[in-house]
Amino acid sequence: MPEHRADRGPGREAHPPSGRGDHAVSGPSARVLPAHIAAQLRSAGGPTDTGGQSWEGRNLGEGTSHTHQFPDDPGTADPNVACALDAWRAGTVGEEEVVAALAGIRVFVPIVAQVSQSHITEDGLVSDKEADMALVSLQAADGRKALPVFTSTNALTAWNSRARPVAADIRRAALSAVQDGSALLVVDPGTDPAFVVRRPALWAVAQGHEWTPSYRDVAVDDAVTRAALGRSEIVAALAGPGRGVNAARSDGAALRGGGEGPELTVTLQLRVGLSVDEVQAAVGHYQQQLAAEPVMAEAVDSIEVRLTV
Repeated sequence: MPEHRADRGPGREAHPPSGRGDHAVSGPSARVLPAHIAAQLRSAGGPTDTGGQSWEGRNLGEGTSHTHQFPDDPGTADPNVACALDAWRAGTVGEEEVVAALAGIRVFVPIVAQVSQSHITEDGLVSDKEADMALVSLQAADGRKALPVFTSTNALTAWNSRARPVAADIRRAALSAVQDGSALLVVDPGTDPAFVVRRPALWAVAQGHEWTPSYRDVAVDDAVTRAALGRSEIVAALAGPGRGVNAARSDGAALRGGGEGPELTVTLQLRVGLSVDEVQAAVGHYQQQLAAEPVMAEAVDSIEVRLTV
């Protein structure tokens, strides 16, 4: 991940983008959020919480510790998450187990001061008049926006000593990320390596649902096969892990998931002897058929298509 940048609070609408590979297949140009996610976002940005209770008059942490609504929280990592992340970094578990361990935990979101107004003094110096507290966001290599979250205050301050840790339930943090247009959550940036939660897993965390990676999802596999039906140019269509699905440690060891690159690879085996025009027509038709499959928009973060004969 590149250097972080500060963004002001979350916007009102979110259309998480998709990464693109060499021959990328994507859903509609603007992804439609699931109805239950959209309803929760309306609540998160409105005067009441998801239970209809007004935010007005609540004590959200003023005069308490830095953990706000978790006043007795020591700021340490949840033991289950810590164990899952350690096992993932050791190569003994995959990303599915880590995402499952994230369910229901408290995380810390970094907030930094950002000057909103300043003026020039009589001595020609710049003086800050007002400063806002702003969420920190990251940018993935493919340009997508990501929200950093931390499992402990120590992990956050080690990454940025000037950032203020604000505690939040991970479900609410995930909802805020979706609302703000972030396609990814990055867990514990600065560790070796950080764990990336992709858009479908992010939505699952926000809903409190279990998550299955697209390359192991039977419904995705069926859609990949179904999109090739009726095209004599296509011999077979196979789904598998993408070339960017796995994160890597600093020593070069590839881990099982947790990466930010292309998640799903669709390999199209074409009939031998096709002309360039026939190949283009077959691939174009396949991409259209695959993009029309609802499961692809809901369960797949990013796709690349590879051609073989």
